[in-house]
Amino acid sequence: MKITDIFKKKSSSDVAKDRLKLVLVSDRASCSPEIMQKIRSDIIEVLSKYAEIDMDGIDINFTQMDTEEGSGKTVPALYANIPIKNMNHNVKK
Repeated sequence: MKITDIFKKKSSSDVAKDRLKLVLVSDRASCSPEIMQKIRSDIIEVLSKYAEIDMDGIDINFTQMDTEEGSGKTVPALYANIPIKNMNHNVKK
């Protein structure tokens, strides 16, 4: 992935959908849209060091999960579906 892929021109409907998703997800996780975008950018940046990512297929969301003890309480959980085109096997450690 190139850094320019992040700033690829999207249609106005795609931008509007992305913004709406971000607002809905941030509301569920009690997290601001700015923090959600920063988390998404950080995840993409780190993974891009090791793999070529399909930017069009990325789906990163916060959701609610039941706690393990079954008390009926829910906690925020990060869900990430990030399609990988190719692994970068030449990463310097």
